Amino acid sequence: MKLRHSVRAIILTDQHEVLLCRHVLPDLPGRVVWAAPGGGVEDGETPLAALRRELAEEIGLAVDSPPHVWHQEAVFGGVPGHDGVVNDYFLVRAAEFVPRGSLSDDELAAENITELRWWSLRDIRGYRGPDLFSPRDLATPLAALIDGGVPGRPVPLSL
Repeated sequence: MKLRHSVRAIILTDQHEVLLCRHVLPDLPGRVVWAAPGGGVEDGETPLAALRRELAEEIGLAVDSPPHVWHQEAVFGGVPGHDGVVNDYFLVRAAEFVPRGSLSDDELAAENITELRWWSLRDIRGYRGPDLFSPRDLATPLAALIDGGVPGRPVPLSL
C-alpha cells in the first residue's frame, strides 16, 4: 500500500482559534475540506523541514521545532498515485495574523487552496454547512488539545 506522507500545523492562538485552509478537491466534485496548513513530505526531506517549507509557502509563518501532537493514517481514493495519506500534526502557538506565504493566489489555487480562515472551536462544533473538516471530527481532538495541552505522545486520529 502506498500512502502519501504529509505534515500539518495546528496553529492555535491564545483565544483558541485555529487557522484552516479551504481545499476544493477536483477529483471529488463539490467536495470542500477545511484542513490545517501543510502538505507532502518530499523525497529526502525530514518532516520538520517539510513543515517549515509548507508553512512558509502557504501562510508565511516560520517555526522552530513544534511538538508532534497527532498522527493519522487514512486509506481512501482521491490522492493521485497513492492509496491514502499519513498526516503528522504539529502544534504551533501564534498570535492571530493575516496569512500570506510565498505562493501567489494562483499557485495556492493550483494546490486546491481557495481560502485561509481562523476558526473558533465553537464555530467548528456548530458548523452545519456542506463543507467537511479534516479530520472529520476536528472539534474533539482540538478540544482535548486546548484543555489538556501537548500530549506525551502523538494521539492517533481517525479519518
